[in-house]
Amino acid sequence: MISAAQGRVQGRHPAGVIDIGSNSVRLVVYEGVTRSPTVLFNEKILCGLGKGLVKTGKLNEKAVQSALRALRRFRALADQAGARSLDVLATAAAREAENGPDFIAQAEIVLGEPIKVLSGREEAYYSALGIISGFHDPDGIAGDLGGGSLELVDVKGRTIGDGITLPLGGLRLQDMSNGDLSAASDIAKKTLESAKLLAKGKGRAFYAVGGTWRNLAKLHMSAEHYPLHVMHHYEIPFEEAQRFLKRVADGNLDNMRGIEDVSKNRRALLSYGAIALLETIRKMRPSKVVFSALGVREGFLFSLLSESEQLEDPLIAAADELAVLRARSPAYARELADWSGDAFAALGYDETADEKRYRRAACLIADISWRAHPDYRGSQALNMISNAAFVGIDHPGRAYIALANFFRHEGIANSAADPELAALATPRLLEYSKILAAIMRIVYPFSASMAGVVPNLSWKQAPDGLYLEVAARNADLIGDVPEGRLQQLAKLTGKALKIAIGK
Repeated sequence: MISAAQGRVQGRHPAGVIDIGSNSVRLVVYEGVTRSPTVLFNEKILCGLGKGLVKTGKLNEKAVQSALRALRRFRALADQAGARSLDVLATAAAREAENGPDFIAQAEIVLGEPIKVLSGREEAYYSALGIISGFHDPDGIAGDLGGGSLELVDVKGRTIGDGITLPLGGLRLQDMSNGDLSAASDIAKKTLESAKLLAKGKGRAFYAVGGTWRNLAKLHMSAEHYPLHVMHHYEIPFEEAQRFLKRVADGNLDNMRGIEDVSKNRRALLSYGAIALLETIRKMRPSKVVFSALGVREGFLFSLLSESEQLEDPLIAAADELAVLRARSPAYARELADWSGDAFAALGYDETADEKRYRRAACLIADISWRAHPDYRGSQALNMISNAAFVGIDHPGRAYIALANFFRHEGIANSAADPELAALATPRLLEYSKILAAIMRIVYPFSASMAGVVPNLSWKQAPDGLYLEVAARNADLIGDVPEGRLQQLAKLTGKALKIAIGK
């Protein structure tokens, strides 16, 4: 009897991170400290440690007891999940409150672990690393809104620029304004006057981090009937973001589509989060607002990686892991990823750097639904890939790799693909998804999705067309099915394509 979990990457040691924030306390246990970490367990409790801090200067005592109970449970959960390490981070409320040190001391006894109370600068730094971890070549200003503070930091590629922390967290803004939304807007405007670094973000992206802002993204998705319910890398153009945030900032929430999906505890702070984001982007004037599922916790994990691991592409790392876990032959998936680039070049299709990354990821995960019934492999691949916890890819790219694998199983002429998802892919990416699928469909009957044959297939241009040469030792694999698939690609591309036996 097989008892070991086969759906886990072997050799990984679970790592836990607890984030003690001004509003929430959260435990996340990751499969391991890797370039693209997978969550094994995730739980949060909205304690509201920072509620009333502005007026009293102290953490709310009832919230302290609630947090300590949660931490005791989180310690037990981390042990149950097999976490080999447990890092604990605390942010604005704990570092600013008069009774913060006493709470931290009690929490350390409960957890049996030291707690790292982050300074505002450290919080901004780890937020920036979270963006670097979750986005391929980011360029803009990252903003992390917690219950007690707002961290702003300039990020370009792997370079972290200026960073500041401002007293603009959702709970704090609610307390400072005495629950008056108009007063909260005035406070936000005045506070942001000191945020000179926002001027450097004009025309670039604003990366929005934090639970309240993620719920704003969810609300906007519902309002727009958005077809892909993946919050990470969800984008709203600047002008549209202003209109939407103004509505939420005015407190008109009851009749908003999707408001029932936001918890009541989070709902109370939505308007204050909208005010903070609205006034921030008004001052910055970014090209768009991009929402991130990764923040301080993931930034901290990223800081633990070696430099070589940090330089890995998170999308490719995640796709390769999925191939190891789900494909018949991960080695074949890698061969296909390499060979498909040669095929695109031979067929005369240029690719941007991102398109090359997306193609490679699509090939790595081309076989992950093979255990499903043949009639459902395409739809299963479409659903798994479009909703996977990938980072380092935008939504059009996600649609591209999902559609490529749908067409790979269902045929390039199949019209059953999700039309709304297809609309996300852009016309060029939709075309490329079908070309890639057609290439995959040629290779499959030659290889049976197993390694060893793909490197023996090559392209050769001749006066009468483009030839797919099959090495002589693999000539027996030539037949009606691969020849028919090649002609499908020929029809799709408008090129004369033939099979020949090479050396």
